Amino acid sequence: MITDSHCHLASSKFNPDELTELLQRARDQGVHRSITLATSLHDLQANLDIAQKYPSVYACLGIHPCDVMETPDTYLTELSSLLKHPKCVAIGETGLDYYHPAPEGSTESEYRERQRNFLHQHFQLAREHGKNIVIHTRDKSGTDSLKDALAIYQEYHKEVKAVFHCFLGPWQNALPILELGGLVSFTGISTFKSAKDCHDAVIQAPAGKFMLETDAPYLAPVPHRGKCNEPGYTSHIAQHIANVRSETLQELAAHTEATVEEFFQIPTSP
Repeated sequence: MITDSHCHLASSKFNPDELTELLQRARDQGVHRSITLATSLHDLQANLDIAQKYPSVYACLGIHPCDVMETPDTYLTELSSLLKHPKCVAIGETGLDYYHPAPEGSTESEYRERQRNFLHQHFQLAREHGKNIVIHTRDKSGTDSLKDALAIYQEYHKEVKAVFHCFLGPWQNALPILELGGLVSFTGISTFKSAKDCHDAVIQAPAGKFMLETDAPYLAPVPHRGKCNEPGYTSHIAQHIANVRSETLQELAAHTEATVEEFFQIPTSP
């Protein structure tokens, strides 16, 4: 059994009335647990409601970097209160996104500065609530968002563990993350033939230092590439990664499940 450690079940791309069937399909494919992540003030409660409804689902709550300009400073009060819910297992998705341009009416420097301020605030909340954090970084070119996120992580790494989700490689970019005690996670991109850096990272990642994720409804793996992604497709990612690492699926599941349970502070599966 494996876990989809990062998906977005409150996305408008999913019909709420079909979630029961979607999660049953996941179980049928050996994916027994999903972590759904909020990205804005508007879907915090929706993700928590899904986690409350389904025993196999847990939630992470946070503000995505692309939503910081439209999020009022008062968000901290609402977010902090929801973090106390027993089905909230981490903070996120947060981070730094230097790929998308600043919204109309904002300069690029203002946009990036507010993202960095929000990331600091999320780390502070994580420290206060005893939770770990899920980080997004993305650049058009170069690694500025990763470098800036790592500089902020450096200030909190002794008290908070971070996972840098949707890790694309190259492996050398993961080394400073691991040095701070962090993790990476791999998506369906790992199944794409063209993703050479990701393939290399998958092979070199030590057991216990990475998790598996779909980022559903985005980034569907082969053989569903281009379609709406869903948690059950974690099974394709897991089988591919096990193959390239020369592990059995059972061996891969054993160490990735242990990593999930430690990072999200979830009781060990029976």
